[in-house]
Amino acid sequence: MAAFDFGHKIDPAHFENLIENGYQVNASDYVQKGWEMFKGHIGEFVGFTLLVFAISLASIKLETFGSLIFSALAAPLYAGYSIAAFRILTGKSLQFSDFFRGFNYFLPLFLAGLASGIIVSIGFMLLIIPGIYLAIGYMLATFLIIDYRMEFWQAMETSRKIVTKNWFAFFVLAIVLALINLLGTLALGVGLLISAPVSACAAAIAYKEIVGLNSSEW
Repeated sequence: MAAFDFGHKIDPAHFENLIENGYQVNASDYVQKGWEMFKGHIGEFVGFTLLVFAISLASIKLETFGSLIFSALAAPLYAGYSIAAFRILTGKSLQFSDFFRGFNYFLPLFLAGLASGIIVSIGFMLLIIPGIYLAIGYMLATFLIIDYRMEFWQAMETSRKIVTKNWFAFFVLAIVLALINLLGTLALGVGLLISAPVSACAAAIAYKEIVGLNSSEW
């Protein structure tokens, strides 16, 4: 997929059984597996996280312009964790350059990040609850874009429909991942070198075990 392709429309029948029949969410299992994945590739994950932190700090120094740049880069950079996790889950080799494969999906990832950010912000202004619902509802959008080459709006809506089937379980998963990163922040920020990749891997594992992996090329 080229970086500036909009993505593809996917037959929704792929997800109808999942939405109709439901699924289980096991947050502790995903975190445990995310931790094991991190330990197996600690150098690659820590190195990439350091690079992301460096880009973030550099953008702060550029003030408003830098914030705009980092906002554009954030989604494909975060997607790098997911692609690395998918490659490990399917027994593929992991090279440091694989973390940057998220830029192959730049436009749909950027548009999904922009659209969901705006919609969730509006939801928070409307008595907060709609914003929380949508923030959780869009948790799978990035994975659907990467895995199905899905266009951004369908990815957001498909994610919302899947998550809504078991929304409170996903809410618990989101809280667990947030607490992990909070602990990483409290550990003088250094802990984020561990918590950020572990939580990202756990989220990717959750997608794989709930939705399944469609593609074999990331």
